[in-house]
Amino acid sequence: MVLGIITAIAICPGIIGTAEAVRQGQKANAREQHRGRKSHLVVTLPKKNSYSQKFDGSLVVLKDNKLFVDTAASLLGTHHGHPFTGYYLPYPANQNKWKAAGWKGEGMVSTISDGPPILNWIYVDSKTHEVKYGVRAEAEPHLTGPWDCTDQDRRLTFEGWEGFTAVQEDEEMDLWALYFDRDDNGLRGEGQIGWERKRMLQVQIARTERVKTKEMANEERDETLKRIATKEKEGRETVIGEGVATNV
Repeated sequence: MVLGIITAIAICPGIIGTAEAVRQGQKANAREQHRGRKSHLVVTLPKKNSYSQKFDGSLVVLKDNKLFVDTAASLLGTHHGHPFTGYYLPYPANQNKWKAAGWKGEGMVSTISDGPPILNWIYVDSKTHEVKYGVRAEAEPHLTGPWDCTDQDRRLTFEGWEGFTAVQEDEEMDLWALYFDRDDNGLRGEGQIGWERKRMLQVQIARTERVKTKEMANEERDETLKRIATKEKEGRETVIGEGVATNV
């Protein structure tokens, strides 16, 4: 009896440790689930200034293979800009390279229209450092990631840091294109826009959940029912298979 008590005391820390590890793993998985959910991108300025009212809370939109900030004064609404609606996705060709180089993150995709659910890769132009979108053949020669986000506020990062810059490419239409100041030099590399007399602002970009519509709720319900049906089918097949094996 005493031996049994001693044995129980000895193995208790191991049981507690295992249970705690499982709980921590479950929490980590829950924290990472957001990476695969479609989200919008919302812009804010890191410091309050005269542009804050126009920029803070603006959505990032896709138009003409580039990403723009749909400010309160822009004319993107009348020119059919599509709100970024995307998520992180491992980029096949580069994922192992990024990991070997010590980078954390993945590729990133977005829908490009409200019609068919067509996805494009989000990438940074290797020469101009514009943030763009395109099919894999268009993205492959450029910088496809790694994209990630900060732990607490889920602000967007690229290659581990926040170097996003909004550049006013068209003053009349107030069109602000999104760039990534990869070399931290004000986009003044060869052939880059930093040498031109354009307004430029450092911006922060955060992932934010989409408004939950009835259509989205129905889609999620349908997906849940499909998963349940698949599991039930797999369970029946397993039972049948075991029965056949037993009878042989």
